[in-house]
Amino acid sequence: MGYKSLRHCVEDLERNGHLIRVTEEVDPYLEMAAIHMRVYDQQGPALLFENVKGSSFPAVSNLFGTLERSHFMFRDTLDNVKRLVSLRSDPFSIVKNPIQSFRAVCAGVAAFPVKSRLSAPISYAKTQISNVPQIVNWPMDGGSFVTMPQVYTEDIDKPGTMNSNLGMYRIQLSGNDYIQNQEIGLHYQLHRGIGIHQTKANELGRPLKVSIFVGGPPSHALAAVMPLPEGLSELTFAGVLGNRHFRYFYDKEGFCISADADFVITGTVYPNENKPEGPFGDHLGYYSLVHPFPLMHVHNVYHRKDPIWSFTVVGRPPQEDTSFGALIHDITGSAMSSEINGLHAVNAVDAAGVHPLLLAIGSERYTPYLKLKRPQEILTIANQILGTNQLSLAKYLFISAYEDQPDLDIYDVPKFFQHILERLDPSRDLHFHTNTSIDTLDYSGDDINSGSKVVIAAAGDKLRDLIIDKPSNFPVLRGFANSKFVMPGVIAVETSEFEDYKTDGKLINEYASALEEYDLSGIGLIVLCDDASFTSETLNNFLWITFTRSNPSHDLYGVRSFISNKHWGCKGPILIDARKKPHHAPELVKDAEVESKINRLGVKGKSLYGFI
Repeated sequence: MGYKSLRHCVEDLERNGHLIRVTEEVDPYLEMAAIHMRVYDQQGPALLFENVKGSSFPAVSNLFGTLERSHFMFRDTLDNVKRLVSLRSDPFSIVKNPIQSFRAVCAGVAAFPVKSRLSAPISYAKTQISNVPQIVNWPMDGGSFVTMPQVYTEDIDKPGTMNSNLGMYRIQLSGNDYIQNQEIGLHYQLHRGIGIHQTKANELGRPLKVSIFVGGPPSHALAAVMPLPEGLSELTFAGVLGNRHFRYFYDKEGFCISADADFVITGTVYPNENKPEGPFGDHLGYYSLVHPFPLMHVHNVYHRKDPIWSFTVVGRPPQEDTSFGALIHDITGSAMSSEINGLHAVNAVDAAGVHPLLLAIGSERYTPYLKLKRPQEILTIANQILGTNQLSLAKYLFISAYEDQPDLDIYDVPKFFQHILERLDPSRDLHFHTNTSIDTLDYSGDDINSGSKVVIAAAGDKLRDLIIDKPSNFPVLRGFANSKFVMPGVIAVETSEFEDYKTDGKLINEYASALEEYDLSGIGLIVLCDDASFTSETLNNFLWITFTRSNPSHDLYGVRSFISNKHWGCKGPILIDARKKPHHAPELVKDAEVESKINRLGVKGKSLYGFI
């Protein structure tokens, strides 16, 4: 089967117990997001909000909230999709499974986007930006946002759908200096296809046409976030996954219109015309702040008959985009690994906000004739990873040698860290990239998009046995007294509030010097933090605090550290200063009053009884 529309999907999910309706009026200012997060935390159903305050349109969220539900929605097409992605990355696999491969190829050919009639469902009517649900997810957000958009642009040199880009970039609908119903904010980050299209348009001094699709068959939204192999278009992928052609037409102004979307917003972006966008509560668990981003002049807002507005909520992981990530991994499998010679596995760690922390396993085959093993080939692989698409935004990259432990599971994060810390030679195995680009949403650096990276590579025999509990004689030093065991080889140490790098750098170096007097042989990493109890309480807390609140070039220290021929290393444990810094963005905090208000929907007789 293939869903013809978002409503078709909603009805199917409801029939099969995967969706519930919220019939009571709900405020799009914070309440809808709070309900969504509460239900997501319980791994609950998708939610159809039938009565959105201030709008005549219903809204749906949490469609992709569980992997089980995603599998259900694409139950008839997932195998073909996986095979097609595999064929793109490994064409020779067709020899191993010719029948399944032939079916996948046929499905791909049959799923090319097709032109539709101007009388398509989306042509039913027009509305204004102010009439769609004005959803605000977090208290400090700068206005309402579209959080599940499919943003469509074309290459101005090669127009047409086959050279298009479909991506998911948040859209600010209101607030700041935007003129209501005439202007909206278009936010996109580094390494996004839309950036290439806008660059070309700017060079020619021409406006870029942008179409924003909301809703439509769920395959369209997933296609917008998929890291697809080069040459496989998002529109074709949407067709294969949805078992239905992506249908489109061009309106009288020349904008591409998704025939089966629920809403389409069209507009133009003029060269070098920006307005302040943000703040916005983002997926690292902090607000992205106000920065100039492209301004889009709204031309039209189309909608189909009985449309449904689709939205999600992002924040500190896990959230619905975590489940998106799990589905993407399920589909792509080893496709990314096959693109880099020698790479066996890679894991962008969701709990750390994805881009701040990358784990990888690679082959180490350069000198099999030598007894001494050290990182060599995996350093080459690390450089390739940091030059590949969105993986290049990684801040910390830990990479191990496949040959040292072939059964090492890259998704068992504690085991992976244990493997690294047992083999790491910190005097040799840390490799920094300074004054470089990092994720737009990561404020641990000294400016937007700017920071540093470190590759931490470990290969060879085990060098140490790690502690499995906090040593009774772990040093208690002035200003660094409260310490907690986190995991084998890792200790969290609480210290005073950060002031500035000059003052605190001196204090940490003094602390590191004092540690030289103690036996720390079973400790590989000491995390300096504001709250050792919170940091050590869960694995997710450790990952989030350590890797979202530190900038490698500024915040890595070491016991018996040194610089030799521009190489930094240390001969004792690594120290990471993971405290909040004055230039960091504020973390996301839920509104207590709203959290209390939504409890009304969880009492017996109300829509969310048993779910919140």
